[in-house]
Amino acid sequence: MAGTVANKCLSPLAFLTRTLSAPEFITQCCYHKKVVDHYENPRNVGTLDKQSKNVGTGLVGAPACGDVMKLQIEVDDQGKIVDARFKTFGCGSAIASSSLATEWVKGKSVDEALMIKNTDIAKELSLPPVKLHCSMLAEDAIKAALADYRLKQEDVQQEAVRASN
Repeated sequence: MAGTVANKCLSPLAFLTRTLSAPEFITQCCYHKKVVDHYENPRNVGTLDKQSKNVGTGLVGAPACGDVMKLQIEVDDQGKIVDARFKTFGCGSAIASSSLATEWVKGKSVDEALMIKNTDIAKELSLPPVKLHCSMLAEDAIKAALADYRLKQEDVQQEAVRASN
């Protein structure tokens, strides 16, 4: 069985030139190179100040697989996302999806970021059907972070109205 899978995934020369360890075989065979790149070199890992009025935080999880994703955005006074950070506990596809999501939201307006769909993330990373929940989590994390940011902005506006009265 492994030989059949290997023939579909790797060139025959890979077996002549060197042996692959189990993790290398799985990486080479089952994950697209973009997933591996984002997993091995994740972009924008970290946190932002969640107390800041300009920072929205989204925390989402998938109980079925145990993936948990925290995505934060920082928005400037013109409504443009100037920074994004994530921390993800999960598989390589979940980490890659959140890494890509932070890259994509940067530079977008809040409304433009809402247009990012899980299907776009899945297509960019060439996720197999069994890993589509990872891109869905990334979309949910973006929406949750934007909702948190908007809620904070409503609070700021209400405080301003109270202060002017």
